[in-house]
Amino acid sequence: MRGTAVTEHADKVQAALKSSEAARSALVASWQRSSHHHLDPAHRTPPKRLTESELMFARQRIEPLIAVAQASLDRLYLAVGGVGCCVLLADRDGVPVERRGALADDETFHDWGLWTGTVWSEESEGTNGIGTCLVEQRPLTIHRGQHFLTRNTALSCTTTPIFDHEGKLAAALDVSSCRADLTEGFVNLIALAVGDAARRIEADNFRLAFPDARIMLAPVAERSAGALLAIDADDLVIGATRSARLALGLTAESFAKPMPAADLLGGSVVAERELREAERAVLQRALARAGGNVALAARMLGISRATLHRKMNRLDLHRAT
Repeated sequence: MRGTAVTEHADKVQAALKSSEAARSALVASWQRSSHHHLDPAHRTPPKRLTESELMFARQRIEPLIAVAQASLDRLYLAVGGVGCCVLLADRDGVPVERRGALADDETFHDWGLWTGTVWSEESEGTNGIGTCLVEQRPLTIHRGQHFLTRNTALSCTTTPIFDHEGKLAAALDVSSCRADLTEGFVNLIALAVGDAARRIEADNFRLAFPDARIMLAPVAERSAGALLAIDADDLVIGATRSARLALGLTAESFAKPMPAADLLGGSVVAERELREAERAVLQRALARAGGNVALAARMLGISRATLHRKMNRLDLHRAT
């Protein structure tokens, strides 16, 4: 980047920091945070990179999430890779631990720091897609001149947070490009693709965390595919995704004591019917696998024979078996 452009961008950032825009603009608020980290928008120091051993440790911390994300990362890259974009899965510290990109673009992206092991936290790189997304915990795009550091203003980064099975921030999914002809319309399409992939990763990770539970959609107004509940064999809610927690007003304390699914779902006719049908299907499968042997089916479900009989009576399953 030419010296004039560097100066213009740095001057623009400094002028915004001296104004009152931070109270009204999320972008300027991020620039302000970047300034508080003692970053200079004009500085040219290359991005920080982890050592191989540090990167290995970062990967190990979220290895289950990386494993379940593979198919979604592949699908996302198929959608955006042909137009000069790379896909990055970063941990909650802003370090990409998994990447998809075209071999022909590798040298360019490596030079820009769009690579595994590069530190993209807001503290290290100022306003950027990954770092700012992790701070604000919301989907966003940081497009070219919106970056804090001048050396990053050729990049366009669209990022969505990923939350774990307890609703805690776990990672960020990013699609980045350094193409100058990336249009606003295409950036919007990228944002939709990134959001869909992130929700799919969350759902797959949630199912992995509760392998023996029934997973059902929470009866929320938007019927979000990401609003999932995990319900055990005794009809107790034992888990909820962040979307479901927000929609139903659940907190970590909500799971400290048994929570009957029917109570949580508030008597919704649709929800009650879905819950009943889901439970009936689980019992029918267990009884079928046990050849109709109630005692064996109960052991397979991890409940007592008496509990299974009560459920069968309530669901009128005796005639079916």
